Amino acid sequence: MYPDVLLYIDGAWTKGASGKTEPVLNPATGETIGKLAHADRADLDRALAAADKGFKAWRKVSAFDRYKVLRKAADIIRSRADDIARLMTLEQGKPLTEAKMETLAAGDVMDWFGEEARRAYGRVIPARMEGVYQLVVKEPVGPVAAFTPWNFPINQAVRKISAALAAGCSIILKGPEETPASCAALVQCYIDAGVAPGAVQLVYGVPADISSYLIAHPVIRKITFTGSTAVGKQLASLAGLHMKRITMELGGHAPAIVFEDADVDNAVKILSANKFRNAGQICVAPTRFLVHENVYGKFVEGFTQAAKAIKVGDGLDTDSRMGPLANIRRIEAMESFVADAVSKGATIATGGKRIGNKGNFFEPTVLTGINRDMKIMNEEPFGPLAPVVSFRDFDEVVEEANRLPFGLAAYAYTRSAKTMAAIGAAFESGMVSINHHGLALPEVPFGGVKDSGYGSEGGSEAIEAYLNTKFISQAGN
Repeated sequence: MYPDVLLYIDGAWTKGASGKTEPVLNPATGETIGKLAHADRADLDRALAAADKGFKAWRKVSAFDRYKVLRKAADIIRSRADDIARLMTLEQGKPLTEAKMETLAAGDVMDWFGEEARRAYGRVIPARMEGVYQLVVKEPVGPVAAFTPWNFPINQAVRKISAALAAGCSIILKGPEETPASCAALVQCYIDAGVAPGAVQLVYGVPADISSYLIAHPVIRKITFTGSTAVGKQLASLAGLHMKRITMELGGHAPAIVFEDADVDNAVKILSANKFRNAGQICVAPTRFLVHENVYGKFVEGFTQAAKAIKVGDGLDTDSRMGPLANIRRIEAMESFVADAVSKGATIATGGKRIGNKGNFFEPTVLTGINRDMKIMNEEPFGPLAPVVSFRDFDEVVEEANRLPFGLAAYAYTRSAKTMAAIGAAFESGMVSINHHGLALPEVPFGGVKDSGYGSEGGSEAIEAYLNTKFISQAGN
């Protein structure tokens, strides 16, 4: 069953000093399923002291031994995937199959960063003078403060914790209050794998209070955040005041272009699956569907049928293909997007309404008759809404794809190698996937440009943000 969730500070699970808690709700039923401990200033001070001490110990552990700990953690989380996935579905709502995939994928991330720990190479630079050695060495940046969201309680946290530990840093994770138990279960895997005491801390509480205190504190040397652009900008500005290293993975509004020569059936199949996965609550979900006018009708018909065929229900029901939205605020946001679009001329091809009055269920929705004045074309919906727009030529669709200040993910479908090359170059986006959905693997970069943030949480680039580069020039006597 669902546990009450505690803080993890200085090697022990503990209640908050104030005794304050908040309820954890099941989004499929609206019922309280547990409670969550809150950290106050005293708890954060303990976590900071432990992270400082833990960093001094963990940084001395060899890269090879850090690798072994991370690989062991990967084996542990895979062995617990069924139980952890159930916790995730109870608190977040996504179908159990999606929750298990996310949990198993965490093992792959741990494996990847374990291997990267052994390959954080420096270099020797040829000197101009005899007897001089010029060395470049990589050193851990120091204790990290990490902030992760509720939509992927494990997927986001595992990247930050694993990268920090691989580099030799300690980390204080401010986990998601709405989905805390699966995140706590992830942390337990690192603990059981043998991470040095103090190397990992887990806290929950009032997000603004925790972030403002941790970011400004002199113990913390790096910030990493996944969440909305608005909050990310606030945290980045605070980090800038203190010259802290930061990685920001922020919001998006991903264009998905279907060109005239595309395999439309394939585009419908892949795009509909990725639009409605996790009820559309994904930063890299396709959100603006830009379809050539000559295949627009066929695409809308196929995409609408795919949306209608999705069974929405409790994620624990094995027949469910889409679960509830995370909270009632998301329902209100969906209703606002739909009402605004309809008031400005949009047509609802399917969906558009809340399902029942128990839980946070919303119909998979397809909207046509879309124009740029509608809110859904300018703000990230973060839900199961798909606006479909027609276009005539390449320049027109590129202008629309790049119009917004976001630049996280972008998609295109075409059979033409020339068009593939042209659109890949034209997108203003940190990630581009053409004719398939090939993002977010551990070994590939994951990050955006423009208002979607900066830095990478995947690939060989990810560990660099947790390392300082030191140049040493030495001459013999």
